Amino acid sequence: MDWIFSATPLPYGLVHWLILAGILAAAVLFAFAIRKTDERRLLRMLFVFGLCMLAAEAWKQWFVIRYIYRGTRSMWFFPWQLCSMAMYCSALVPFLKGKAQDAALVFLCTFSMIGAVFALLFPEDMMRPQILLFCHSFLYHAVMLLEGLIAFRVLKRRKAVLFLPALLLYLCMAAVAEIINVVSHFMIRNISYEANMFYITPFYPSTQPVFSSVAAHAGVAVEIAAYLGAIALGAFGLFLLEFRLPKMNNA
Repeated sequence: MDWIFSATPLPYGLVHWLILAGILAAAVLFAFAIRKTDERRLLRMLFVFGLCMLAAEAWKQWFVIRYIYRGTRSMWFFPWQLCSMAMYCSALVPFLKGKAQDAALVFLCTFSMIGAVFALLFPEDMMRPQILLFCHSFLYHAVMLLEGLIAFRVLKRRKAVLFLPALLLYLCMAAVAEIINVVSHFMIRNISYEANMFYITPFYPSTQPVFSSVAAHAGVAVEIAAYLGAIALGAFGLFLLEFRLPKMNNA
């Protein structure tokens, strides 16, 4: 199980570009394939994707405990990153009703899509020497894109689609992430092993591009606010492109 690359693929190397091209092609074909699929079947597809992601996450937790940390107490891979939220929303969305379901669907086709795209474009944390973990990371984020396409297709058939409930859901998720970060810090006190959910730990500067500079110049608190705000702004911009701009053009 612990198969290792003889040479770990590098970001923006040939392997990375081939993976991106394959994921893009798969997403385009998938979007075309589901364009006439009814809502009940689309929600069922989301549920199946969510279950598969939960199963894959359970495998990943076992794998990292056995082969990465080998029994060492660690919360670095705790499943509450922004990208982790897709599996929870997808698995639960068929059981949600009304505004709660709309919020989860909007989250999947905005916040989750933003998270997947940026993870795939800046994959430093996914370029791991363990072959199975490497494959898991890229497949997981590819599925996130497909889930976002499904959610978009469902919502396009609904009359009133609002962004605010999804924003509130995102902020609640971020609040939980920060609680996990604080608790793990006082439990472990080692940056290599404690949680950094949503990459907003208040104890260390961000490692994310651009925002690490914000932390260096303005402090961690400002960096966290800027980071969360940038994600929300990006998600809102995508929401406008998906649901508001087409209506304005048709008016």
